[in-house]
Amino acid sequence: MTEDFEGVVKDALFSVAPDLEGEKIDPDKTFRDQFEIDSIDFLNFVIRLSKASGIDIPEEDYPELESLQDAVAYLCRRKGSK
Repeated sequence: MTEDFEGVVKDALFSVAPDLEGEKIDPDKTFRDQFEIDSIDFLNFVIRLSKASGIDIPEEDYPELESLQDAVAYLCRRKGSK
C-alpha cells in the first residue's frame, strides 16, 4: 500500500508543479526545501492529494504532509483508520 500512496503523492505534487516531474525527490526532505513551492502550491497539492486518495485532510494535519515520507505515512495511517 505504501507504494500506491507514494504514486498518489507524486502525482498530486506533479499536477501542481509539472516542471518537477522527473526530478529526484528526497523522501525525508520537505517539499518546500527541495523545490520552489509556495503556500498556494502546497494548498493545491493537499486538495489534489485529498481528491486522489479519497481521504479528507483537515487543515490541522497539513504539517504532516511536508515531505514524501511524511505524506505517505499520513495516508497509510488515515486509510487504516477508516
